[in-house]
Amino acid sequence: MSIVKTDELLKIENLVLHFKTTNGVVQAVDGVDFELGSNRAVVILGESGCGKTSLSKALLRLLPRNVDKYSGKVLLQGSDVMTLTDEEYRQNVRWVGISLVPQAAMNALNPVIKVGEQVAEPAMIHLGLSKTESLGLVYKMFQHVGVPADFVDRYPFELSGGMRQRVAIAMALVTSPNLIVLDEPTSALDLLTQANIMNVLKRIKHELGTSFILITHDIATSSELADEVAIMYAGQIVETGDAKGFFPAPLHPYSQMLMASVPRLRSESDPIFITGQPPSLMNPPKGCRFAARCPFRFEKCSEEPPVFQKGNRKVKCWLHQ
Repeated sequence: MSIVKTDELLKIENLVLHFKTTNGVVQAVDGVDFELGSNRAVVILGESGCGKTSLSKALLRLLPRNVDKYSGKVLLQGSDVMTLTDEEYRQNVRWVGISLVPQAAMNALNPVIKVGEQVAEPAMIHLGLSKTESLGLVYKMFQHVGVPADFVDRYPFELSGGMRQRVAIAMALVTSPNLIVLDEPTSALDLLTQANIMNVLKRIKHELGTSFILITHDIATSSELADEVAIMYAGQIVETGDAKGFFPAPLHPYSQMLMASVPRLRSESDPIFITGQPPSLMNPPKGCRFAARCPFRFEKCSEEPPVFQKGNRKVKCWLHQ
């Protein structure tokens, strides 16, 4: 399978990932749809436990043993990678077409192997390059992400948290994938380091034309990188749209309350909190999954799930019928 750049990089249709547990089946990702173009960044926002990390595992096919259902379409530049076997996916898609920057870089790096060798390994395995050629790519990627060249011979524990995160980004870039999934890449870092990492990502997007899926709950930081926004709630995407239109005027009540919960420097109003609890993903409601917490709910909200197109934005809410 060859990956060739086109305007539409990724299209996800009805992606489902359910897990078996001793208490029942958890519907972690339940009918997710969205699209992403080349050289674009989509930010997936939502509360903890809404299924964001499970979505990243579904895209990368990094699945645990207790999978109950895994289905849908993941079209990477027009080719449905869900039809591939696990070995075909490993060889032709993971790390070549789509790569991952994990949440905690220290957990992703082997503490007893030099970082240069670890970053070079994907190029050796997937691109068939020699160790010398791969290390040449490592120096190039380190330059892109702002890591000094002599850090190639250092071990992960000799690096700061920010530098380890940059190394993880370099590892994701070394095979030149078209798409990188970043799962909470700045959550364990201080504010200054978070800003530096976001600047690195913006520079990579500009210089290399890489597309990003940024999974986070940090609205303020993510807004700097986002071209598009997808709001996730209880295993589903409830709103998608262009970032320029979304941030000043979210449509879904959950999106509105999520944005209102963010403290603002130049605002006289206090942040609000969303009352209630998200529904159980083992037994989600049949209608709108946010209905029990929504101040605008009416009878139809609890009876059937809504989905409507409003211009170039999609929103799952009966208020926009």
